[in-house]
Parts: sequence; C-alpha cells; structure tokens
Amino acid sequence: MLRDITLGQYYQADSVIHRLDPRVKLGTTVLFIISLFVFQGVWGYLAAGLFLVLVIRLSTVPFKFMVKGMRSIVFLLSITVIFNLFLTPGEPVVQLWKLTITREGIELAVLLAIRLSFLIIGSSVMTLTTTPNQLTDGLEKMLRPLNKIKVPVHEIAMMMSIALRFIPILMEETDKIMKAQLARCADFDSGNLIKKAKSLVPLLVPLFISAFRRANDLAMAMEARCYRGGDHRTKMKPLHYEKRDYIAYVVVVCYLVCGIAAGRLIG
Repeated sequence: MLRDITLGQYYQADSVIHRLDPRVKLGTTVLFIISLFVFQGVWGYLAAGLFLVLVIRLSTVPFKFMVKGMRSIVFLLSITVIFNLFLTPGEPVVQLWKLTITREGIELAVLLAIRLSFLIIGSSVMTLTTTPNQLTDGLEKMLRPLNKIKVPVHEIAMMMSIALRFIPILMEETDKIMKAQLARCADFDSGNLIKKAKSLVPLLVPLFISAFRRANDLAMAMEARCYRGGDHRTKMKPLHYEKRDYIAYVVVVCYLVCGIAAGRLIG
C-alpha cells in the first residue's frame, strides 16, 4: 500500500511534458482541477478525460505507474460513492431495507468518483514530471508579486518543496519499520478498529522520531552552509518561457473553452 503512493515521486524521462516550464505545469494543474468543478454533464467530463489521456501519453509515464497512486484513495473513494448513493434524494431505483438508491444518487456518485480520480491522476502528472526543485522555482516565480505585501514567498515555496521531497522518503522509512515490526511478530491487520489503532503505536513512535531527526539534520546542514532565503539568491537554472510553453497555454485555453461549451450546449 505504501509503495502505491506516487505523490512527491519523480519519474525520469525526456518528454514534452517534462521539458515544459514548471509554471506552465502548475498553472495547468490548477486550471484542470478548477475545470472539474466547472464542467457540467457527461460531455464536459469526457473532454476532461480526453485531455488527461493526451497529457499522460505526451508525458511517456507508464499508465500503470500513474494509476497505482489511486490504490491509496480507494477507501475515500468508496466512502464518497456510498454516501452519495444512499443520501441523495430523488427518484427511487433500488430499495434496501430503509435505504434507498436514487437515480440522482447514482449519477452524482459516478460523477464525483470520476472527478476525484481525475483530480488525483492530474496532480500526479505534475509531480511525476517535475522535480521538487523545479516546483519550488516555479511556485516562487508565480507568487513573487505577493512579496509586495510582505508575504514570505520564498520560504513558503521552500517548505512545500521539502514536504514533497520527504513524502517518498517517509514512505520508504515507514515500509522498513513495518517490515521490522512484522519480523518481530507484530500484527497490523487483525482485530477491531481500536486494536488496529493500538497496533500502529509501535509504528508511529519510531517514524516520528526518524522524521524529527531528519528535519533536524536538514536544518543543521542548511545552517552550516549559511543558507539564507530571499530575493538576493540566484538560480542555477533561471526559468524562461519557450515556444512550447506558449503552445501549452493555448492548448489549455482551447480545452477550457471546449469543455465548457460541451457541458452547456451538448449536455
């Protein structure tokens, strides 16, 4: 299960999506997520699905590797579908004891499941095709106007970069601790909910200790190298828009227009 989490991981490849400016990928991801809440009807979601398939093909990231991240949200997805199936009023379709499944509930559950799946996969495309350093530089560049109102943009971008970088590290550390505990006859699966929660204590304690140790080592390393954030820092690879970045913006605008039109006119 832990190895199925792809958030924060980077897939090394030489594709058009990998070579795009990180600001383009950040902006496109935000617009794609917004579009999932703006588009209406089946045709709007079909446009979102086709756009997502196109981006995945261009990224050359294996589809199996990308879908693998969906396994970590199966529980959340199931809860969302069940609640919308049984708690949405409308035209009854199936009666199960005191619970009623309505036609509107089925439609809403399917649309929400598709929306959540697209959201996770779309966010994974960005993190899989962009290194943490590129994400930091892109986010800092995009939020730079907020410096005028005293917002610590560089520090915020650095914290997000460190958080993304530490996700796969902590997952790997958790996997090692779990294997060590299982070798000592620990049981994480059997028993009721309370027993399962108690069985996680031997896992969480060393994990927190390891996380704090890594954070302290990182802070000491940054201080030893006289790290100082702010506007006076230079970039090893300054960000510059290329022709392909402007083309990507045009494609995203066309996608938004087509998706809205498909949802409102055809739907």
